[in-house]
Amino acid sequence: MNRTDSDLSPNAVAIIPARYASTRLPGKPLLEIAGQPMILRVLERALAAPNISRAIVATDDRRILETVRAAGFEAVITRSDHASGSDRLAEVAATLDEADVIVNIQGDEPLISPLTIENVVDELANADEALIVTTYEAITRASDVLSPDVVKVVFDKAGRALYFSRSPIPYPRDGVRSYGSLEAALENDPSLLARFHKHTGLYAYRRSFLLEYSGWPQSALERAESLEQLRALERGVTIKVIEAQTPSIGVDTLEDLQRVRSIFKAVMSDM
Repeated sequence: MNRTDSDLSPNAVAIIPARYASTRLPGKPLLEIAGQPMILRVLERALAAPNISRAIVATDDRRILETVRAAGFEAVITRSDHASGSDRLAEVAATLDEADVIVNIQGDEPLISPLTIENVVDELANADEALIVTTYEAITRASDVLSPDVVKVVFDKAGRALYFSRSPIPYPRDGVRSYGSLEAALENDPSLLARFHKHTGLYAYRRSFLLEYSGWPQSALERAESLEQLRALERGVTIKVIEAQTPSIGVDTLEDLQRVRSIFKAVMSDM
């Protein structure tokens, strides 16, 4: 189920971390979406990107491993004690000597655009200074600005990440002064939403850098925000941020799952 096209440059391999345990949705990767387990829907999206040569599920659960392999895709068992997603990624990447680029695709993003995946690989190939490329989406709801579960990113005019935070950044000081609180400012001046950008969990790494980066100790900012990409920023690593081609939905709750199922149902009924 993987490509052997020798003309792909750089050689990009997608790794999809998938854990069975989930506080809100146990067994999440195996939940059904339009007749297929969610993890297979993610694999299909990954392999639809023309510059992805292989897609491998990295899991700590044999049920996920067997489901993926039975469908003809690649999966490997990884250690269960990894402290972060990049550590699990690096364990698999260390075995992929042929890969130049490792793409981290979240196992709960069955709607991720193949074009977005393609774009992050192309951007990394063309941005000589960048060691990581990641993506953002526009924020359209005030609740997302206020939510610590939605990570915000700010970047410079060249698209280089300046900071990632669970807090509302950049902070609209004048608007808050005018209306008394951030919540009131967002409610009364919806144009403020355009200043905020939601960071999404798609990453492309230069493989050599990923292997080095995974060995670095956690940084102070990383621990404070619980955001591992800050470990790279604190060491001066250039992270390029590009806009996702289309919005995606990370499946974290039953409500998310129902939304995604409805979207797949509508798309398939139109085919």
